[in-house]
Amino acid sequence: MRTRLSRRDLLKLGSAGLAAAAAPAVWSPVQAQAPKRGGTLSLRLWDPPHFDPHLTISYKTNVLYTFSHSRLLKFKAGPAVQPGTFTLEGDLAESWTQPNDTTYIFKLRKGVRWHNKPPVNGRELTADDVKYTFDRFVNEKGNAYRSMMAALDKVEVVDKYTVKMTLKEPYVWFLDMVANPMALAIIAKEAVEKFGDLKKSEAVIGTGPWMLDTYRPNVGVTYVRNPGYFLSGLPYIDKVEVTIDEDNASRMAAFIAGKYDLGWENPGNINRADWVQIKDTLKQRRPKLQTMEYASNQESHIYMRTDKPPFSDVRVRRAISLAFNRQGIIDALFEGVGIFNPAVPAGLKDWALPVDQLGEGAQYYKFDPARAKKLLAEAGYPNGFPATISYATYGSTILVDSLQLLLKNLKDIGIDAKLIQQEYGAYISTAFYGKYESMAYGPQTPFLDPDNFLFGPHMPGELKNQSHVNDPVLGDMLVRQRRTADVAKRREVLHEIQRYLAKQQYYVYAPSGVNIGVWDGALKNYAPNIGYDWGGRVTAAWLDR
Repeated sequence: MRTRLSRRDLLKLGSAGLAAAAAPAVWSPVQAQAPKRGGTLSLRLWDPPHFDPHLTISYKTNVLYTFSHSRLLKFKAGPAVQPGTFTLEGDLAESWTQPNDTTYIFKLRKGVRWHNKPPVNGRELTADDVKYTFDRFVNEKGNAYRSMMAALDKVEVVDKYTVKMTLKEPYVWFLDMVANPMALAIIAKEAVEKFGDLKKSEAVIGTGPWMLDTYRPNVGVTYVRNPGYFLSGLPYIDKVEVTIDEDNASRMAAFIAGKYDLGWENPGNINRADWVQIKDTLKQRRPKLQTMEYASNQESHIYMRTDKPPFSDVRVRRAISLAFNRQGIIDALFEGVGIFNPAVPAGLKDWALPVDQLGEGAQYYKFDPARAKKLLAEAGYPNGFPATISYATYGSTILVDSLQLLLKNLKDIGIDAKLIQQEYGAYISTAFYGKYESMAYGPQTPFLDPDNFLFGPHMPGELKNQSHVNDPVLGDMLVRQRRTADVAKRREVLHEIQRYLAKQQYYVYAPSGVNIGVWDGALKNYAPNIGYDWGGRVTAAWLDR
């Protein structure tokens, strides 16, 4: 259950007198202040299972990579960017062109150098590095993100600073995948060859704004400014100090005391339940805090073995959805502020379909235990059935609390589910990839595009097909949206898919909260957004303490 600070704890942390409110920030493109150099940015992040981004899909690894590594393209960041919107810009690529539907040509910046660490020792980045990264990404069998580059046919080095990529077929999300902060950081071949893979912290050698200085397992990570970063003058901040703290009461106390510059939950948020508990204290202790609320793309879902009974019966899946009290979770865990998710999280507002527009499938989003029991009886389970739910806590009180509510919901319709708690790394390598007994539950990667929420989880043969879905009708639609360049027509296909999935309930989606982005008032030129790109959002930020 959630660990709360006691009233006495809060009184100790608070102080009488100051009563200024944490200042809510309103998105504005205006910014006019001279940047300052120096200082240490303090964050609470997570201990990674290891540092090889091609051998794990863990956000704990992906987030850390955004400080040390660059990508070919990236999404713009800063106060001029409205949360939930994504505009491409060059990172290592100075420019790019698309001569036809299946060809992309990237021109690299000249003079970009790797961190000055062995075995790479600050040599210049070239087109060969880009080819090596993409080739390893698509050929590494343990890479669950390979589907993001499934359309890629070949990568060719045209010259030292030019890379040509050819697709097997049109794939309209290709540039979004290249810019994705979760996967395609450009890595150094020498590091893989020396260490065998990139799991060790010594192998963290990139071209990004900060260099990994020290890694202390289960304690913290320290990054120092990369003096040779290719964007002149950046980053402004000298050091990024990461603390690993898996105890919620401890990190709340630390935040109140001013230890962290950003909210301690991804992507720099404070969970609303915690925020409600500490906001008055923060008014006293940290009156210059900035906040911004914006829709989340983070969702958890129930997944199940739809390739065998009882979950192969759509009536059983619909019964589980009807039994799942989504509004109850919003009320209990999100202080009454939350959103229902179709197959594309509501936070991706350009693509998600509101639940009331899901057509016939919308009925299965209603909380109706009586109808759920009736459906189970029709499916041959009048007395329910036993089941298991595999999960990891992720160190999240919200997740654990929502799981307890789910258990009660299932029990009320006769499904006697037993919890199987796994250590995070074990969970990611088994249940998350579909290796579980009957059911599992947990958060999903908060992608920035709808394709990643749909294709991998529903296509046979994909590692992320957690529910073992095999549906040719759905498969045809998933391929079609990937080939539809016209945005309006693609949106129509995506809406059709969401309506279809609402009827099938291969996954039962939990609701999401509304993010409360929180940051210290001394952190300038910063704005929150969804996604893992913590490093990208602070590369041009500075500290005015």
